[in-house]
This record gives sequence, C-alpha cells and structure tokens, in this order.
Amino acid sequence: MNPTGPVGVGVIGAGVISAEYLRNLTRFPDVDVRYVADLDLARAAARAAEFDVPASGDVEGLLADETIEIVVNLTIPAAHAEVGLRILDAGKHVWAEKPLALDREAGRVLLDRAEALGLRVASAPDTFLGPGLQNAQRVIADGGIGTPVTAAALFRSPGPESWHPNPEFLFDHGAGPLFDIGPYYLTALVQQLGPIGRVVAAPSTARATRVIGSGPKAGTVFEVRVPTHHAALIEFESGASAQAIFSFESVRAHPPTVEFNGTSGTLELPDPNTFGGPSLLWTDGSERPRELAAPDPKATRGTGVLELARAIRAGVAERASGALAFHVLDAMVAISESAQSRQPVAVESTAPRPALLPSDWDPTAATL
Repeated sequence: MNPTGPVGVGVIGAGVISAEYLRNLTRFPDVDVRYVADLDLARAAARAAEFDVPASGDVEGLLADETIEIVVNLTIPAAHAEVGLRILDAGKHVWAEKPLALDREAGRVLLDRAEALGLRVASAPDTFLGPGLQNAQRVIADGGIGTPVTAAALFRSPGPESWHPNPEFLFDHGAGPLFDIGPYYLTALVQQLGPIGRVVAAPSTARATRVIGSGPKAGTVFEVRVPTHHAALIEFESGASAQAIFSFESVRAHPPTVEFNGTSGTLELPDPNTFGGPSLLWTDGSERPRELAAPDPKATRGTGVLELARAIRAGVAERASGALAFHVLDAMVAISESAQSRQPVAVESTAPRPALLPSDWDPTAATL
C-alpha cells in the first residue's frame, strides 16, 4: 500500500447506488478507484467500463489487490457486516453503506475487529458532510437558536416500490423506513444534539404485501416483512428531546422535515438525505423565516469516503466514523425493541458529535 499520495479505492457492489458513488469518487483527485467487484461479473464489468475504472471482477480479486486501501461496501444490508469483516481481514479499511449492520452484535464485532487490526470502519450516511447540514450545524453551534431544546424529524412517503426496480429488500429485515431512511435523520439529530440516551416507540404495518410499480418486475406482488411506520420519542444525553416518524404509509410524499427549536429560535434544516439546500431560521418576534443559503455541493455520495481517505493520510479521526454509525444503529435497534415491547429502551452506546468541516474544505481539490 502507498502511504502517500491518492488513496486506492475498490467498490464491492455494482447496483443502483454504485453509479452515484463512482460518479463522485472518480472525480476526486485524492482517491484512485481501482476495481469494481460484484457477484454478477458482467454487471461489475459494465459499471467499471462506464466510469473508466481499470479493473473489475469478483470480491476475491478486489481483496487481493495491494494497491487498494479502502473498500466501499455497497452490498445489501444483510451482507454489510459479513463483507466488512472480509475486507478487514484482507488488511483494508472499510467504508460501509448504511446501516452499518443489522444488529448490535454484528456491528460491535466489526468495530472490534477493525480496532484489533489497526484499521478503520467508517459509514454512510455522509450527507451530514454536505454544505447544507454543515451550514445548519454552524448556525446552531454559533448560538443561532440559543440552546437547542427540542427537535422534530419526520419522513412520510408512500414507499419506494413505485420507482425502485427491486424494492423487496427495502421491506425486509434490516430495512423498512426505520433502517433504510432512519440513518439520515438520526445522524442529523446526533450531529446537532449529541448522543441519544433513551427511546420509546410504536410501530404499524398498513399492508401485508406491496406491488412493484416499475421495471421488468412491474406488477409483481411481494411480502412486507417489517413495520412500515415507526413513531419514536427520543431523549438525548444533553436533556433535549425529539419526535421522529419514519413511514412508508402515507399516500403521498411529504416534504422532509428536520426542525430544531431552541431557547431563542427555530431552525429548519434541508432534507438530510441530500447534501445541499438552505436552512430556514425563525428568531423570537420574527413573522417570516430568514433563508440561510449554503454553497451548492461539489459532490454527493462518496464524500465520506474522501474524508476518510484524507483522515487516514493525516492520521486523524474521520467524521463519519464507525462509532457514530454504531450509535445510530444502536438507536434504531432500540426503537425497534421499544416498538415491540411498548417500553422505553436505553441506548447504551455513545458517540462524539462530529466536528465541523473547515469552511474551505473542497472535495475537488488535490491535497495528498
């Protein structure tokens, strides 16, 4: 492995989301994408050719490539922990798609293995590194709403089966709106309010089956295996609280809502599943909000991989850390457990609030 210069990157999983990752990663001067792997070798080859990646093939071939230092794990959620362990055992750092794992035990094993091997595990979502949520974090850190006291995080949609060609896994164990969408909203909450201490929640499932609405499998009926709605009350270690809804049960898509209320104002954040967008600030006595524009994002998914690469070279901690992802996983599992038991559940893990990026941090700059 090269201890200086651009960081070699490989990608496992050539599905839908890989295109957005590769579109960004192949534009970053500080990383060098070397290999795309997939169980479907033809699909891996096609994706590699699409983005001029020099090699493709199976996972074994990727893991044997000594020029690759970080492996981006874009497999299905059920495989995240298992594939992550294989990456670590090959001596490489892991970037995991969310969720980090499906349960606390698997997530803990992954982080413990990394620590024992002197390697790093970082994880999506990296949307909080985009200028939209970074700008909001700066406003709150500067006292723009006083002391944050409460928050609301609301995601309500009909579900992804109308547009996703293979949506079945999004209604299976390890997904549903809680595990699929929850990481974006919960990470944004932790980014602003710090670690979560306790949750209480309730679930529902509106329909036992769903129908694929697009693509070659349009019209196919499939089984819903997880709740399609979770409502949660979240208490933070700081004493703040938040209400959260993660739902695939609305008959229409609502605008995403993430709002923080403080002792002297209210801040509405942009969609936490995006990297840009303005925040809206209401202060005491104001009749209309003030729009706080953020710079347009220079990149989207893959930003966290770059931030990890730069952190490795600098010998500092990455912001989208495994500890943060594990804490969010712990909170999601606690919400699921509370929904089943109808009892409050403590979130035993903790994680530091990620530090703000420097205001001049530029993913398109060559810094290594």
